[in-house]
Amino acid sequence: MIWFAAYCLAGAVVGFLAGLLGIGGGMVLVPVLAALFTAQHFAPDHVIHLALGTAMATIIVTSIASTRVHASMGAVDFALVWKIAPGMVAGSLASALAARWIDQGALALAFTVIVYAGATQMMLNRKPKPGRTVPGTLALLLVGFVIGVVCGLVSAGGAFLTVPFMLWCGISIRTAIGTGAMLGLPVAIVGTIGYLISGWNVPGLPSDALGFVSMLALFGVVCGSVLTAPLGARLTHRLPVIRLKRIFAGLLYLLATKMVLTYW
Repeated sequence: MIWFAAYCLAGAVVGFLAGLLGIGGGMVLVPVLAALFTAQHFAPDHVIHLALGTAMATIIVTSIASTRVHASMGAVDFALVWKIAPGMVAGSLASALAARWIDQGALALAFTVIVYAGATQMMLNRKPKPGRTVPGTLALLLVGFVIGVVCGLVSAGGAFLTVPFMLWCGISIRTAIGTGAMLGLPVAIVGTIGYLISGWNVPGLPSDALGFVSMLALFGVVCGSVLTAPLGARLTHRLPVIRLKRIFAGLLYLLATKMVLTYW
């Protein structure tokens, strides 16, 4: 029960941030789950894989909860979703299926580098040049594929990259956040399938695990996040998001640094 309560608490925090910033929450959740799994002495060689797979599964719920609120406020560009999502799905599936054969230390280092880059984009808050617009469909598919590969590697919904990209294209911050939240859903679904397959029959995993997804942790995180994600999404349309993004960027720096120090 103590561990389940810890999962619920982590889910509540991640759910709020997911709704507020349009993120799937994986970047925040992975280091937390890795620490909790390590404390329980789960599969030492696959703690990161298990944390990544479980975090990816939770993004399905947080994305649905936050997207519903953003869409009700007209902050989701559905046409853009249809152009970027296919590439993201393909890239996410490719990297998730390969996760089993990627060294755990390399995953931790990749996670840190990518999160640092995403946090820096949030911190700098660079403005797009006047007149810059969204590129064509082929370019969006390619951008989506690259983002999808990154998502599969670090179990993120992709908003930490899609939101800065949309801002670079001149899309408003609130629409970028809402659209980023929705883009996380198909990526999370396909990515979770990839982690289920790549972790199937791997020895040493906890008894509740399906592939690289801990069902107890998933249920606990969902219980917490489903309540707080809508609250965060509503606050997006009331609070100074830029200031909150900078605070969140600082949190990402701390979490990523902790992970790389732990596994290197």
